[in-house]
Amino acid sequence: MSDSNRTSERTGVLLFNLGGPETLDDVKPFLYNLFSDPDIIRLPWRGLQKPLAWLIATQRYRKSSGYYKKIGGGSPLRRITDLQAQALEQALSQLGIDARVYVGMRYWKPFIEDALSLIRRDRITRLVVLPLYPQFSISTTGSSLNRMNEILSLNGGDGPRLSIIESWQDDPRYIAALAETVSEELAQFPDPKPSSTHIVFSAHSVPVSYIEEGDPYLDHTRQTVRLVMEQLGGDRPHRLSFQSKVGPVKWLRPSTDETLRLLAREGASQVLLVPVSFVSEHIETLYELDILYRDVAEEVGLGVYRRAPAMNCRPGFIEALANLVREALNSVP
Repeated sequence: MSDSNRTSERTGVLLFNLGGPETLDDVKPFLYNLFSDPDIIRLPWRGLQKPLAWLIATQRYRKSSGYYKKIGGGSPLRRITDLQAQALEQALSQLGIDARVYVGMRYWKPFIEDALSLIRRDRITRLVVLPLYPQFSISTTGSSLNRMNEILSLNGGDGPRLSIIESWQDDPRYIAALAETVSEELAQFPDPKPSSTHIVFSAHSVPVSYIEEGDPYLDHTRQTVRLVMEQLGGDRPHRLSFQSKVGPVKWLRPSTDETLRLLAREGASQVLLVPVSFVSEHIETLYELDILYRDVAEEVGLGVYRRAPAMNCRPGFIEALANLVREALNSVP
């Protein structure tokens, strides 16, 4: 590309995330959008997708609303993701990159189509797509990319040149930021010996069938855990567990609930939960890890239970995202 064409480019970054209901009134339509996604619930007859989604949302929303009430009446995910977008813009500016950062949620506002509309309005000519899911799964990054491509095709394929970052589970700066967070929490335990605290990396579960069909999510998650543990060093007991399964199909195990109960039987007294597939606080961290599994830990007699915070706008994490974008822009799309 010539220098004149480069200087005329307008650069954008599109952050993908799940989305979440911001109020209790949003819970039912959010669940409907979630379960309408064929990458979440796979049916042999697509005509049943929306009726089944309506049925599941109707059955689940009262219970789910109760969970959201316990974390303040709604998900903070949009607010945090907007803050991450702002922080990323500033970090890119410090790297000499003039880019506008957009947020597109898969199941709640602002939707991916909303973000793409703004991108068209701003006449972005080069777009880096950066999912806020470190590990690739068809149910997260894959679903968002499918939706984006569907929208772009409806617009005749006329859009910016794309650079897509499909996964970054092994990015050194991300690993360093996550390991630093874990180290800070480990320092808070009464017994400082490395062997005294069991680290439980808790990841969002996916159906086993996805992995059997080639989804790299499990391998990616294991890779993240291995690299973090290498950074931490020492003789530190650790495990990978899974949370947030929905429905009767076979999901990845062991569950985080099962893991905590097993650690109690083995005599563990200090446990640190680390959200490994979530980079922002939301229902899975604020309710499941902070309330549900803390209650399990108390029930089974685990003495000290702590949880590492999600990345949110941690400077090292934002720096990692900025460098991922810079590397994508320096590559030829």
